[in-house]
Amino acid sequence: MQCNIRHLVNLAAKGNSAAGLRNHGAILGALYGRFYSTTHDADLVVIGSGPGGYVASIKAAQLGMKTVCIEKNDTLGGTCLNVGCIPSKALLNNSHYYHMAHSGDLASRGILVDNVRLDLDVLMDQKTKAVKSLTGGIAQLFKKNKVTHLNGFGTITGPNTVVAKMADGSEEVVNAKNIMIATGSEVTPFPGIEIDEETIVSSTGALKMKQVPKRMGLIGAGVIGLELGSVWGRLGAEVTAIEFLSSIGGAGIDQEVSKSFQKILTKQGFKFLLGTKVVAASKSGSGVTVSVENVKDGSKQELEFDVLLVSVGRRPYTEGLGLENVGIVKDDRGRVPVNSVFQTIVPSIYAIGDCIHGPMLAHKAEDEGIVCVEGMQGGHVHIDYNCVPSVVYTHPEVAWVGKNEEELKNEGVAYNVGKFPFMANSRAKTNNDTDGFVKVLADKQTDRVLGVHIIGPAAGELINEAVLAMEYGASAEDVARVCHAHPTCAEALREAHTAASFGKPINF
Repeated sequence: MQCNIRHLVNLAAKGNSAAGLRNHGAILGALYGRFYSTTHDADLVVIGSGPGGYVASIKAAQLGMKTVCIEKNDTLGGTCLNVGCIPSKALLNNSHYYHMAHSGDLASRGILVDNVRLDLDVLMDQKTKAVKSLTGGIAQLFKKNKVTHLNGFGTITGPNTVVAKMADGSEEVVNAKNIMIATGSEVTPFPGIEIDEETIVSSTGALKMKQVPKRMGLIGAGVIGLELGSVWGRLGAEVTAIEFLSSIGGAGIDQEVSKSFQKILTKQGFKFLLGTKVVAASKSGSGVTVSVENVKDGSKQELEFDVLLVSVGRRPYTEGLGLENVGIVKDDRGRVPVNSVFQTIVPSIYAIGDCIHGPMLAHKAEDEGIVCVEGMQGGHVHIDYNCVPSVVYTHPEVAWVGKNEEELKNEGVAYNVGKFPFMANSRAKTNNDTDGFVKVLADKQTDRVLGVHIIGPAAGELINEAVLAMEYGASAEDVARVCHAHPTCAEALREAHTAASFGKPINF
């Protein structure tokens, strides 16, 4: 064997030509990968280190399972930590501070600042530091919990085997009792529009632009588009959102909340073209020309932008996993089919997170990762997807959990509505942050909370009280009778529950 390898290497490098050296490296990588691969034995191998994969890996290790986690990217944390939830929230938070200073909001509070300027490089650097800190934190957690991390692309080759192909071409084989697919999702492309991450960008490109565009277009007025549009709008861009549907906010949002949301964002400077489809987009000079068509009357127009953000959603990342090697067939949306305990048709192979059914949310993937691993150990596997919250981190924030009014009407469920505006909440008034309201939907017969919808300050934090109430089957009266600290924005949540249960709130 060694003689054959030496002979091939000599042939590849013959003449020391550039091509020969390249062949030399390629053959070395292939040969060493093939003949000198490392083998790992494990109880569980997890493919993917996003919120679902890394949490599942740590939980498995804590339960005594020998665990290996394979990640194709150089850093851990998946889309959420690297190019999703975390960097976008850093930009949302800091752009809001800039907006407060630049728009005169601080002046209205008696805080006078002069010569307010934006240092985009520093803004981006703070985002990068936050990401680096958190991804590095996962590496430390892996080390602390004795999770083996392999930086490579994982491919399933059998019911109990995954091969990790490393960057240098070598391979490491993991033989495991169980395999978990936690590969997440990727940006959904828009047919006919090529993303270059400079002029036509995905959410990834929108997180690292080097200058503030004068005119920014969004294809899609869902969560991703509105959040990133908010960032650049606060920093000075004129933002226009083009949405095929007749409302904004994406799936699950209550329509009353959506309408209020649109009004508030319009007041902030957003422009919306609803019921409008994008026909084509092409680069023109240093910008982009977008052709659109009204869904109802067919009228057409062309729009000019400096930057176009394509934000039409995400799709499961399930290519190249070797599913065909074990007979797993994806559904029509590219997802991995699983049963109630997250098993595929192969009992030793499980899947969680964005690559299976359900909302593409980091916290949903985390919960699935934990209960899936517990199930492998004989634990009870259950998640109430009706109690998984959704949040839009604009300002004001929008958050909801459970059913919206449209869903309850379609299902024929009789319900009571309780609402309370933040303009009547003492803490919101003292903070001069009164846009929005809390809306509670409760069963007309039993008073059980069916859904809670919030648009307003700290909605993403407040919604978790509603989630807890719904998990424990609380009635609107139960929440109304819980003492809340004064003055807090959470009192608006209590007042809305009071209105749902007793017909009217106290302070409005």
